[in-house]
Amino acid sequence: MIVDDPTAHRRHRHWRTLDNASGGLALDLGLYAVSAAFAAITAVTSTLLPHRAWGAVAAVGYLLATLTVIAQLLLRRRIPTSRLTGLPARWAVTGLAWAATTLLPLAWQAIDRAGGRTDRAQEEVLVVEQAGNRLLEHGTPYLGPDAIAALPPGEQLMGYTPYQPGMAMFGLPRALLDTWWTDSRVWFAVGTALALALAVAALRGTPTTAGQATSAATHRRDAALLRGVQAATVLPICALTLATGGDDLPVLALCLLALAFAAADRPGRAGLAVGLAGALKLFAWPVALVLIVWGLTRRAGLRVAAGALGLPIAALLPALLVDRDALTENVLRFPLGHGLVTSPAQSPFPGYLIASALPAGRLVAAALLVAAGVAIAVRLARRPPRTAVATALICGYGLLAAIVLMPTTRFGYLLYPLALLTWAPALRHPVDAPAAPVPDERSGRTTSA
Repeated sequence: MIVDDPTAHRRHRHWRTLDNASGGLALDLGLYAVSAAFAAITAVTSTLLPHRAWGAVAAVGYLLATLTVIAQLLLRRRIPTSRLTGLPARWAVTGLAWAATTLLPLAWQAIDRAGGRTDRAQEEVLVVEQAGNRLLEHGTPYLGPDAIAALPPGEQLMGYTPYQPGMAMFGLPRALLDTWWTDSRVWFAVGTALALALAVAALRGTPTTAGQATSAATHRRDAALLRGVQAATVLPICALTLATGGDDLPVLALCLLALAFAAADRPGRAGLAVGLAGALKLFAWPVALVLIVWGLTRRAGLRVAAGALGLPIAALLPALLVDRDALTENVLRFPLGHGLVTSPAQSPFPGYLIASALPAGRLVAAALLVAAGVAIAVRLARRPPRTAVATALICGYGLLAAIVLMPTTRFGYLLYPLALLTWAPALRHPVDAPAAPVPDERSGRTTSA
């Protein structure tokens, strides 16, 4: 596998040095310690009650993970070859941290909500469940503009479903049975875990070239894979989102799965995975377009496009046939700011600040967003991504630019570029991964592969 940018190794040299410090434990310690502080601050200062409830539980989970890594570092100094400080042990700590900081507070809030608490879920949970109920009863998850206008002014926002039709599937369990485990967040977590597990399996099952990959190269790939999984699970922006709202995490996980299939040279499966993500939310559509360009460089563009475009279109068709106006109002007019009410997604990024502070600020912000899109399109045309690594980097930086420049956006959307950029090193083929210091399991010393 040939890396598109020969300077990529140099750009990421400092990151690799930090990532490999103390066998990866140093960065683990920083991740969990900073996350514990973030969760504690959230528990005390957040104005959103579900966030405060998450922080109170997650702070303890992150603290326990921090203390565990400290113990691992001390043990590593005394017994460098101990299995309790190696990569499998770090995977185990990551799994326990995800359970303690995401799954436990998620289940706690779902049980409290089923018991009658009304402050244990963000609005998107209710929106998705209402969409599932409408899909079951009317064949479309969307309310039409007349139905939304007929709602009391304070309830019109909740009448919108600004997602693709596939998202309503996560609301179907609640429509069938009212109990804690039918909470849509539970199924968001199931979908996320399944997609990430398939992604890990796909990357670990990537064949090596003529058996030449060394154990050190495989170790580097697995260590990068662990870091990517941490970014999609225990990173606070992801853990908080899944525990309190959750709709973005299965979309993100499916995008990561698509990139994993691309790295494993399975373009058809990559298209299906990103197509499933695109049937849930628009955020996956830019990833789908970049993957199609990647597929074209391998003479597999049609195979990628069949799933990447076919599945979202198939999801849209029933809603289009049942009520075209309802579909247009929810998935086009509302996200573009032309609905009956305005989206509350307003984080102080440059796009929002420009739109709100300057004369004709919305036009200026829109022009900047279009300019960024044109720049990315030119990059794709002149230097199309030939590897999964390059594809992930283009997607990550492109979404970062879009989120920063969008007039209406949320801080939580940063989970997409953060996870995509952290996932990129795990997509390198073991025999093509650049040499980097890795721990010698026999002597405990750091060596170069």
